[in-house]
Amino acid sequence: MRLLPKVLMSFSALALLPSAAAAQEARPFATIFKNPQCSCCESYGDYLEASGYEVKMVATHDLALIKERQGVPAGLEGCHTMLIGGYFVDGHVPADSVDRLLEERPRISGITLPGMPAGSPGMGGAKTGTWTITGVRADGATSVFARY
Repeated sequence: MRLLPKVLMSFSALALLPSAAAAQEARPFATIFKNPQCSCCESYGDYLEASGYEVKMVATHDLALIKERQGVPAGLEGCHTMLIGGYFVDGHVPADSVDRLLEERPRISGITLPGMPAGSPGMGGAKTGTWTITGVRADGATSVFARY
């Protein structure tokens, strides 16, 4: 008879723990716009999913227009553009910078990692040099968001 209360207490304690699905729901849905021929964008999406994000990939020939509408500055464009939580994330930005953006909610339009740096999430090769993640305000002003 003493076993039943212990079992019930154990199940009650488990019910209070957040489920993996509930933890994932706390993160906003990510939509990645990519060039139809680009495979590294798919790898980046897989990387984000492994980091706990739900991702939808959208192949488009209007990527330049999407970047322009989001305010991604010329010369700071990345490979693809992600919309998440009211921000843009352009390029192969590490998940911890995406996490920080969504946690801190700074007054910017988004962040970008220009180009397709080797070793960045979704890209092959070894990392060389420093990656600078740039924050972009609605007025076009930029600042360093993170360095890796």
